[in-house]
Amino acid sequence: MQDRASLVLPEAPTKALTVLDLFAGAGGITTGFHEVGGFATVAAVEFDVAAAATYRANHPGARVHVKAIQDWIKDDGVPSVDVIVGGPPCQGFSTLGKQDVEDERNALWMEYAKTIVKARPKYFVVENVAAFMKSPQYRQFEAACAPGGMLEDYRFQARVLNAADYGAFQARKRAFLIGYRADLDFPGWPEPTHAGRHRTVAEAFARIENEPRTTELPARSTSTPGGGVMPGPFSSTELHVGRDYRPISLARFNAIPAGGNRFDLPDDLKARCWIGHTSGSGDVMGRLHWNKPAVTIRTEFFKPEKGRYLHPERPRAITHFEAALLQGFPQDYRWVGSKTAIARQIGNAVPIPLAAAIGRQLLRAARA
Repeated sequence: MQDRASLVLPEAPTKALTVLDLFAGAGGITTGFHEVGGFATVAAVEFDVAAAATYRANHPGARVHVKAIQDWIKDDGVPSVDVIVGGPPCQGFSTLGKQDVEDERNALWMEYAKTIVKARPKYFVVENVAAFMKSPQYRQFEAACAPGGMLEDYRFQARVLNAADYGAFQARKRAFLIGYRADLDFPGWPEPTHAGRHRTVAEAFARIENEPRTTELPARSTSTPGGGVMPGPFSSTELHVGRDYRPISLARFNAIPAGGNRFDLPDDLKARCWIGHTSGSGDVMGRLHWNKPAVTIRTEFFKPEKGRYLHPERPRAITHFEAALLQGFPQDYRWVGSKTAIARQIGNAVPIPLAAAIGRQLLRAARA
């Protein structure tokens, strides 16, 4: 099987493509692009202070702007770059909750479009939940790229990609828009490298030798880009911490077999609202499968009641370290914030192998 290291493009004497990362989070897209090589991220914009601190800890060469994108555009100026990447917050489109067409987060695509107009990149990449492609905002983006629209000098194509098809340890489907300046050719979609032979949870956890021995992160603090102080930075391996579970929770976890879920519990261990219900999500209180990719890692992966997040055989949810591995983050990645803040950063990230595949495709097109 072809691994990610063999797919890194050889060093070339050409100038690196400059990148601007919007809604940058912990830096998943930037990390994937830099893994490929040939990219230099010059700036990142992230409103969440903890996520911005994590980004800065891992990508010190980029100037990190900790503010809302609309304020950044107005106050700081937009640099000219070759590539813009980013995923506007997706809650407004999410199928997990009621769609809210008035959700102000849904209007953030307009700020992304304004940045494209000012930066004049060769390419741009938008990442969002699959439901985005059926949203009014997607249709507005199409209209913006039509003659007379604010992005009439650009074209784009959209597709839902499964991160597992590109070597990620999880089956995470997301919509991607790859845009390109009208005087350039479409760079194409990355060819799946692992379709039909997905990597598994067992592969992701192969090098984890110990069970978590504590429920707390190390006592450590660091300054943040905004001048404050937060816990961290912590390496990914230091995130291998557990939780204090109630006896009833431990009893439930121990009763759930390999690959099982809440439906496997005896009635005396079921929550009252579960008794008599034989339908609904089979992922609630479910165990990950050793021989399959993980389900989508979301921001509350540490809560088994939120999905199939129980360890394949242990009586606990997966740890932050394990979730970071399933997202493709390296073991020496540095994280800043509380456990809850770091979980949000991990769950919101684009899996590193998928980001790398897209970056590799853009680099090939730019150097063709």
